[in-house]
Amino acid sequence: METSLAGAEFAPAQTYLNTATCGLLPRRAVTAVKELAEWNAQGRPGGVGSLEVVAAARARYARIAGVGPDRVAVGGSVAVHAGLIAGSLPAGAEVLLAEGDFSSLLTPFAARGHLTTRYAPLEELAGAVRPGTALVAVSAVQSADGRVADLAAVREAAAGHGARLLVDTTQAVGWLPLDAGGYDYTVAGGYKYLCSPRGTSFLTVTEEAQESLPPLHAGWIAAEDLNGAPYGAVRSFAAAARRYDEPPAFLAYHGAERSLAVIEEVGVEAIHAHDTALAARFRAGVAALGHEPVPGDSAVVAVPGLGGREGELLEAGVVTAARAGNLRVAFHLYNSVADVDRALDVLSSGPAGR
Repeated sequence: METSLAGAEFAPAQTYLNTATCGLLPRRAVTAVKELAEWNAQGRPGGVGSLEVVAAARARYARIAGVGPDRVAVGGSVAVHAGLIAGSLPAGAEVLLAEGDFSSLLTPFAARGHLTTRYAPLEELAGAVRPGTALVAVSAVQSADGRVADLAAVREAAAGHGARLLVDTTQAVGWLPLDAGGYDYTVAGGYKYLCSPRGTSFLTVTEEAQESLPPLHAGWIAAEDLNGAPYGAVRSFAAAARRYDEPPAFLAYHGAERSLAVIEEVGVEAIHAHDTALAARFRAGVAALGHEPVPGDSAVVAVPGLGGREGELLEAGVVTAARAGNLRVAFHLYNSVADVDRALDVLSSGPAGR
């Protein structure tokens, strides 16, 4: 696998291995955002943004996530989606969380004084579910080090104790094949492996879970009839998960609709094979240099103890991240073998690589 999967859609100015922080926008998404911004500046009727484009983005995400569009709500951040779920839980409800998971998933539950939060190591999460656990919330892929959760085991444990399961797929969807319909809730920020602008986030809710999830932050956008005058309290909410929509950031969603088209056209299965092959090459390369990466087959690779090399890599034109003491690199469809080898060359030439 010598080249990227993206063709001319992406134009990184340097070796970009930091999708776990922020994905790159494809050219067609940049064009869509610029076009809407120009229309808005000119006062053209279409400059306010299109709900039809938002609906198209919803449908594209639904296909990528393996669910129907009626199960998808759109919004601006994972934290708001998680907060919606946290706000629906009764006082005293126990929420089981993975230690060290991403703050935007954990904090909405921890900040609500009426909930009981409990933590367990990721590898022990399934075994930590117990009678009385109301919800388990976990990221499919850990941001700090790329570890992939055993979601099948967690789902089985949650179901066995009558607990709902919320999966944050932000670091997974777009490269890791997932069936969002297998979980009560999933949340995903669009600006990483979906290569969408910041301000896009997707929530999926099963039909059964929708029965007990109230639209706590509903506005006019949640109404069944969007053609009616947006005055007075909404009396009839959308029958589908659209009733959980936040008012969309139109610039972001006009770009996201184009970005999600790229992911669909290439295909998640092909992206998965491409990304994990590059990650495996990098793991083998750093191991040959005497470093021990976090094991696994994730597209996100963490090397403990090398976080201090981030600045050196950046000076050499290789963009990575330092997280929790780890050097974190993340591969996606616009990366190639040459990108892997460039990063390894820099690591091998520095004092720590000799």
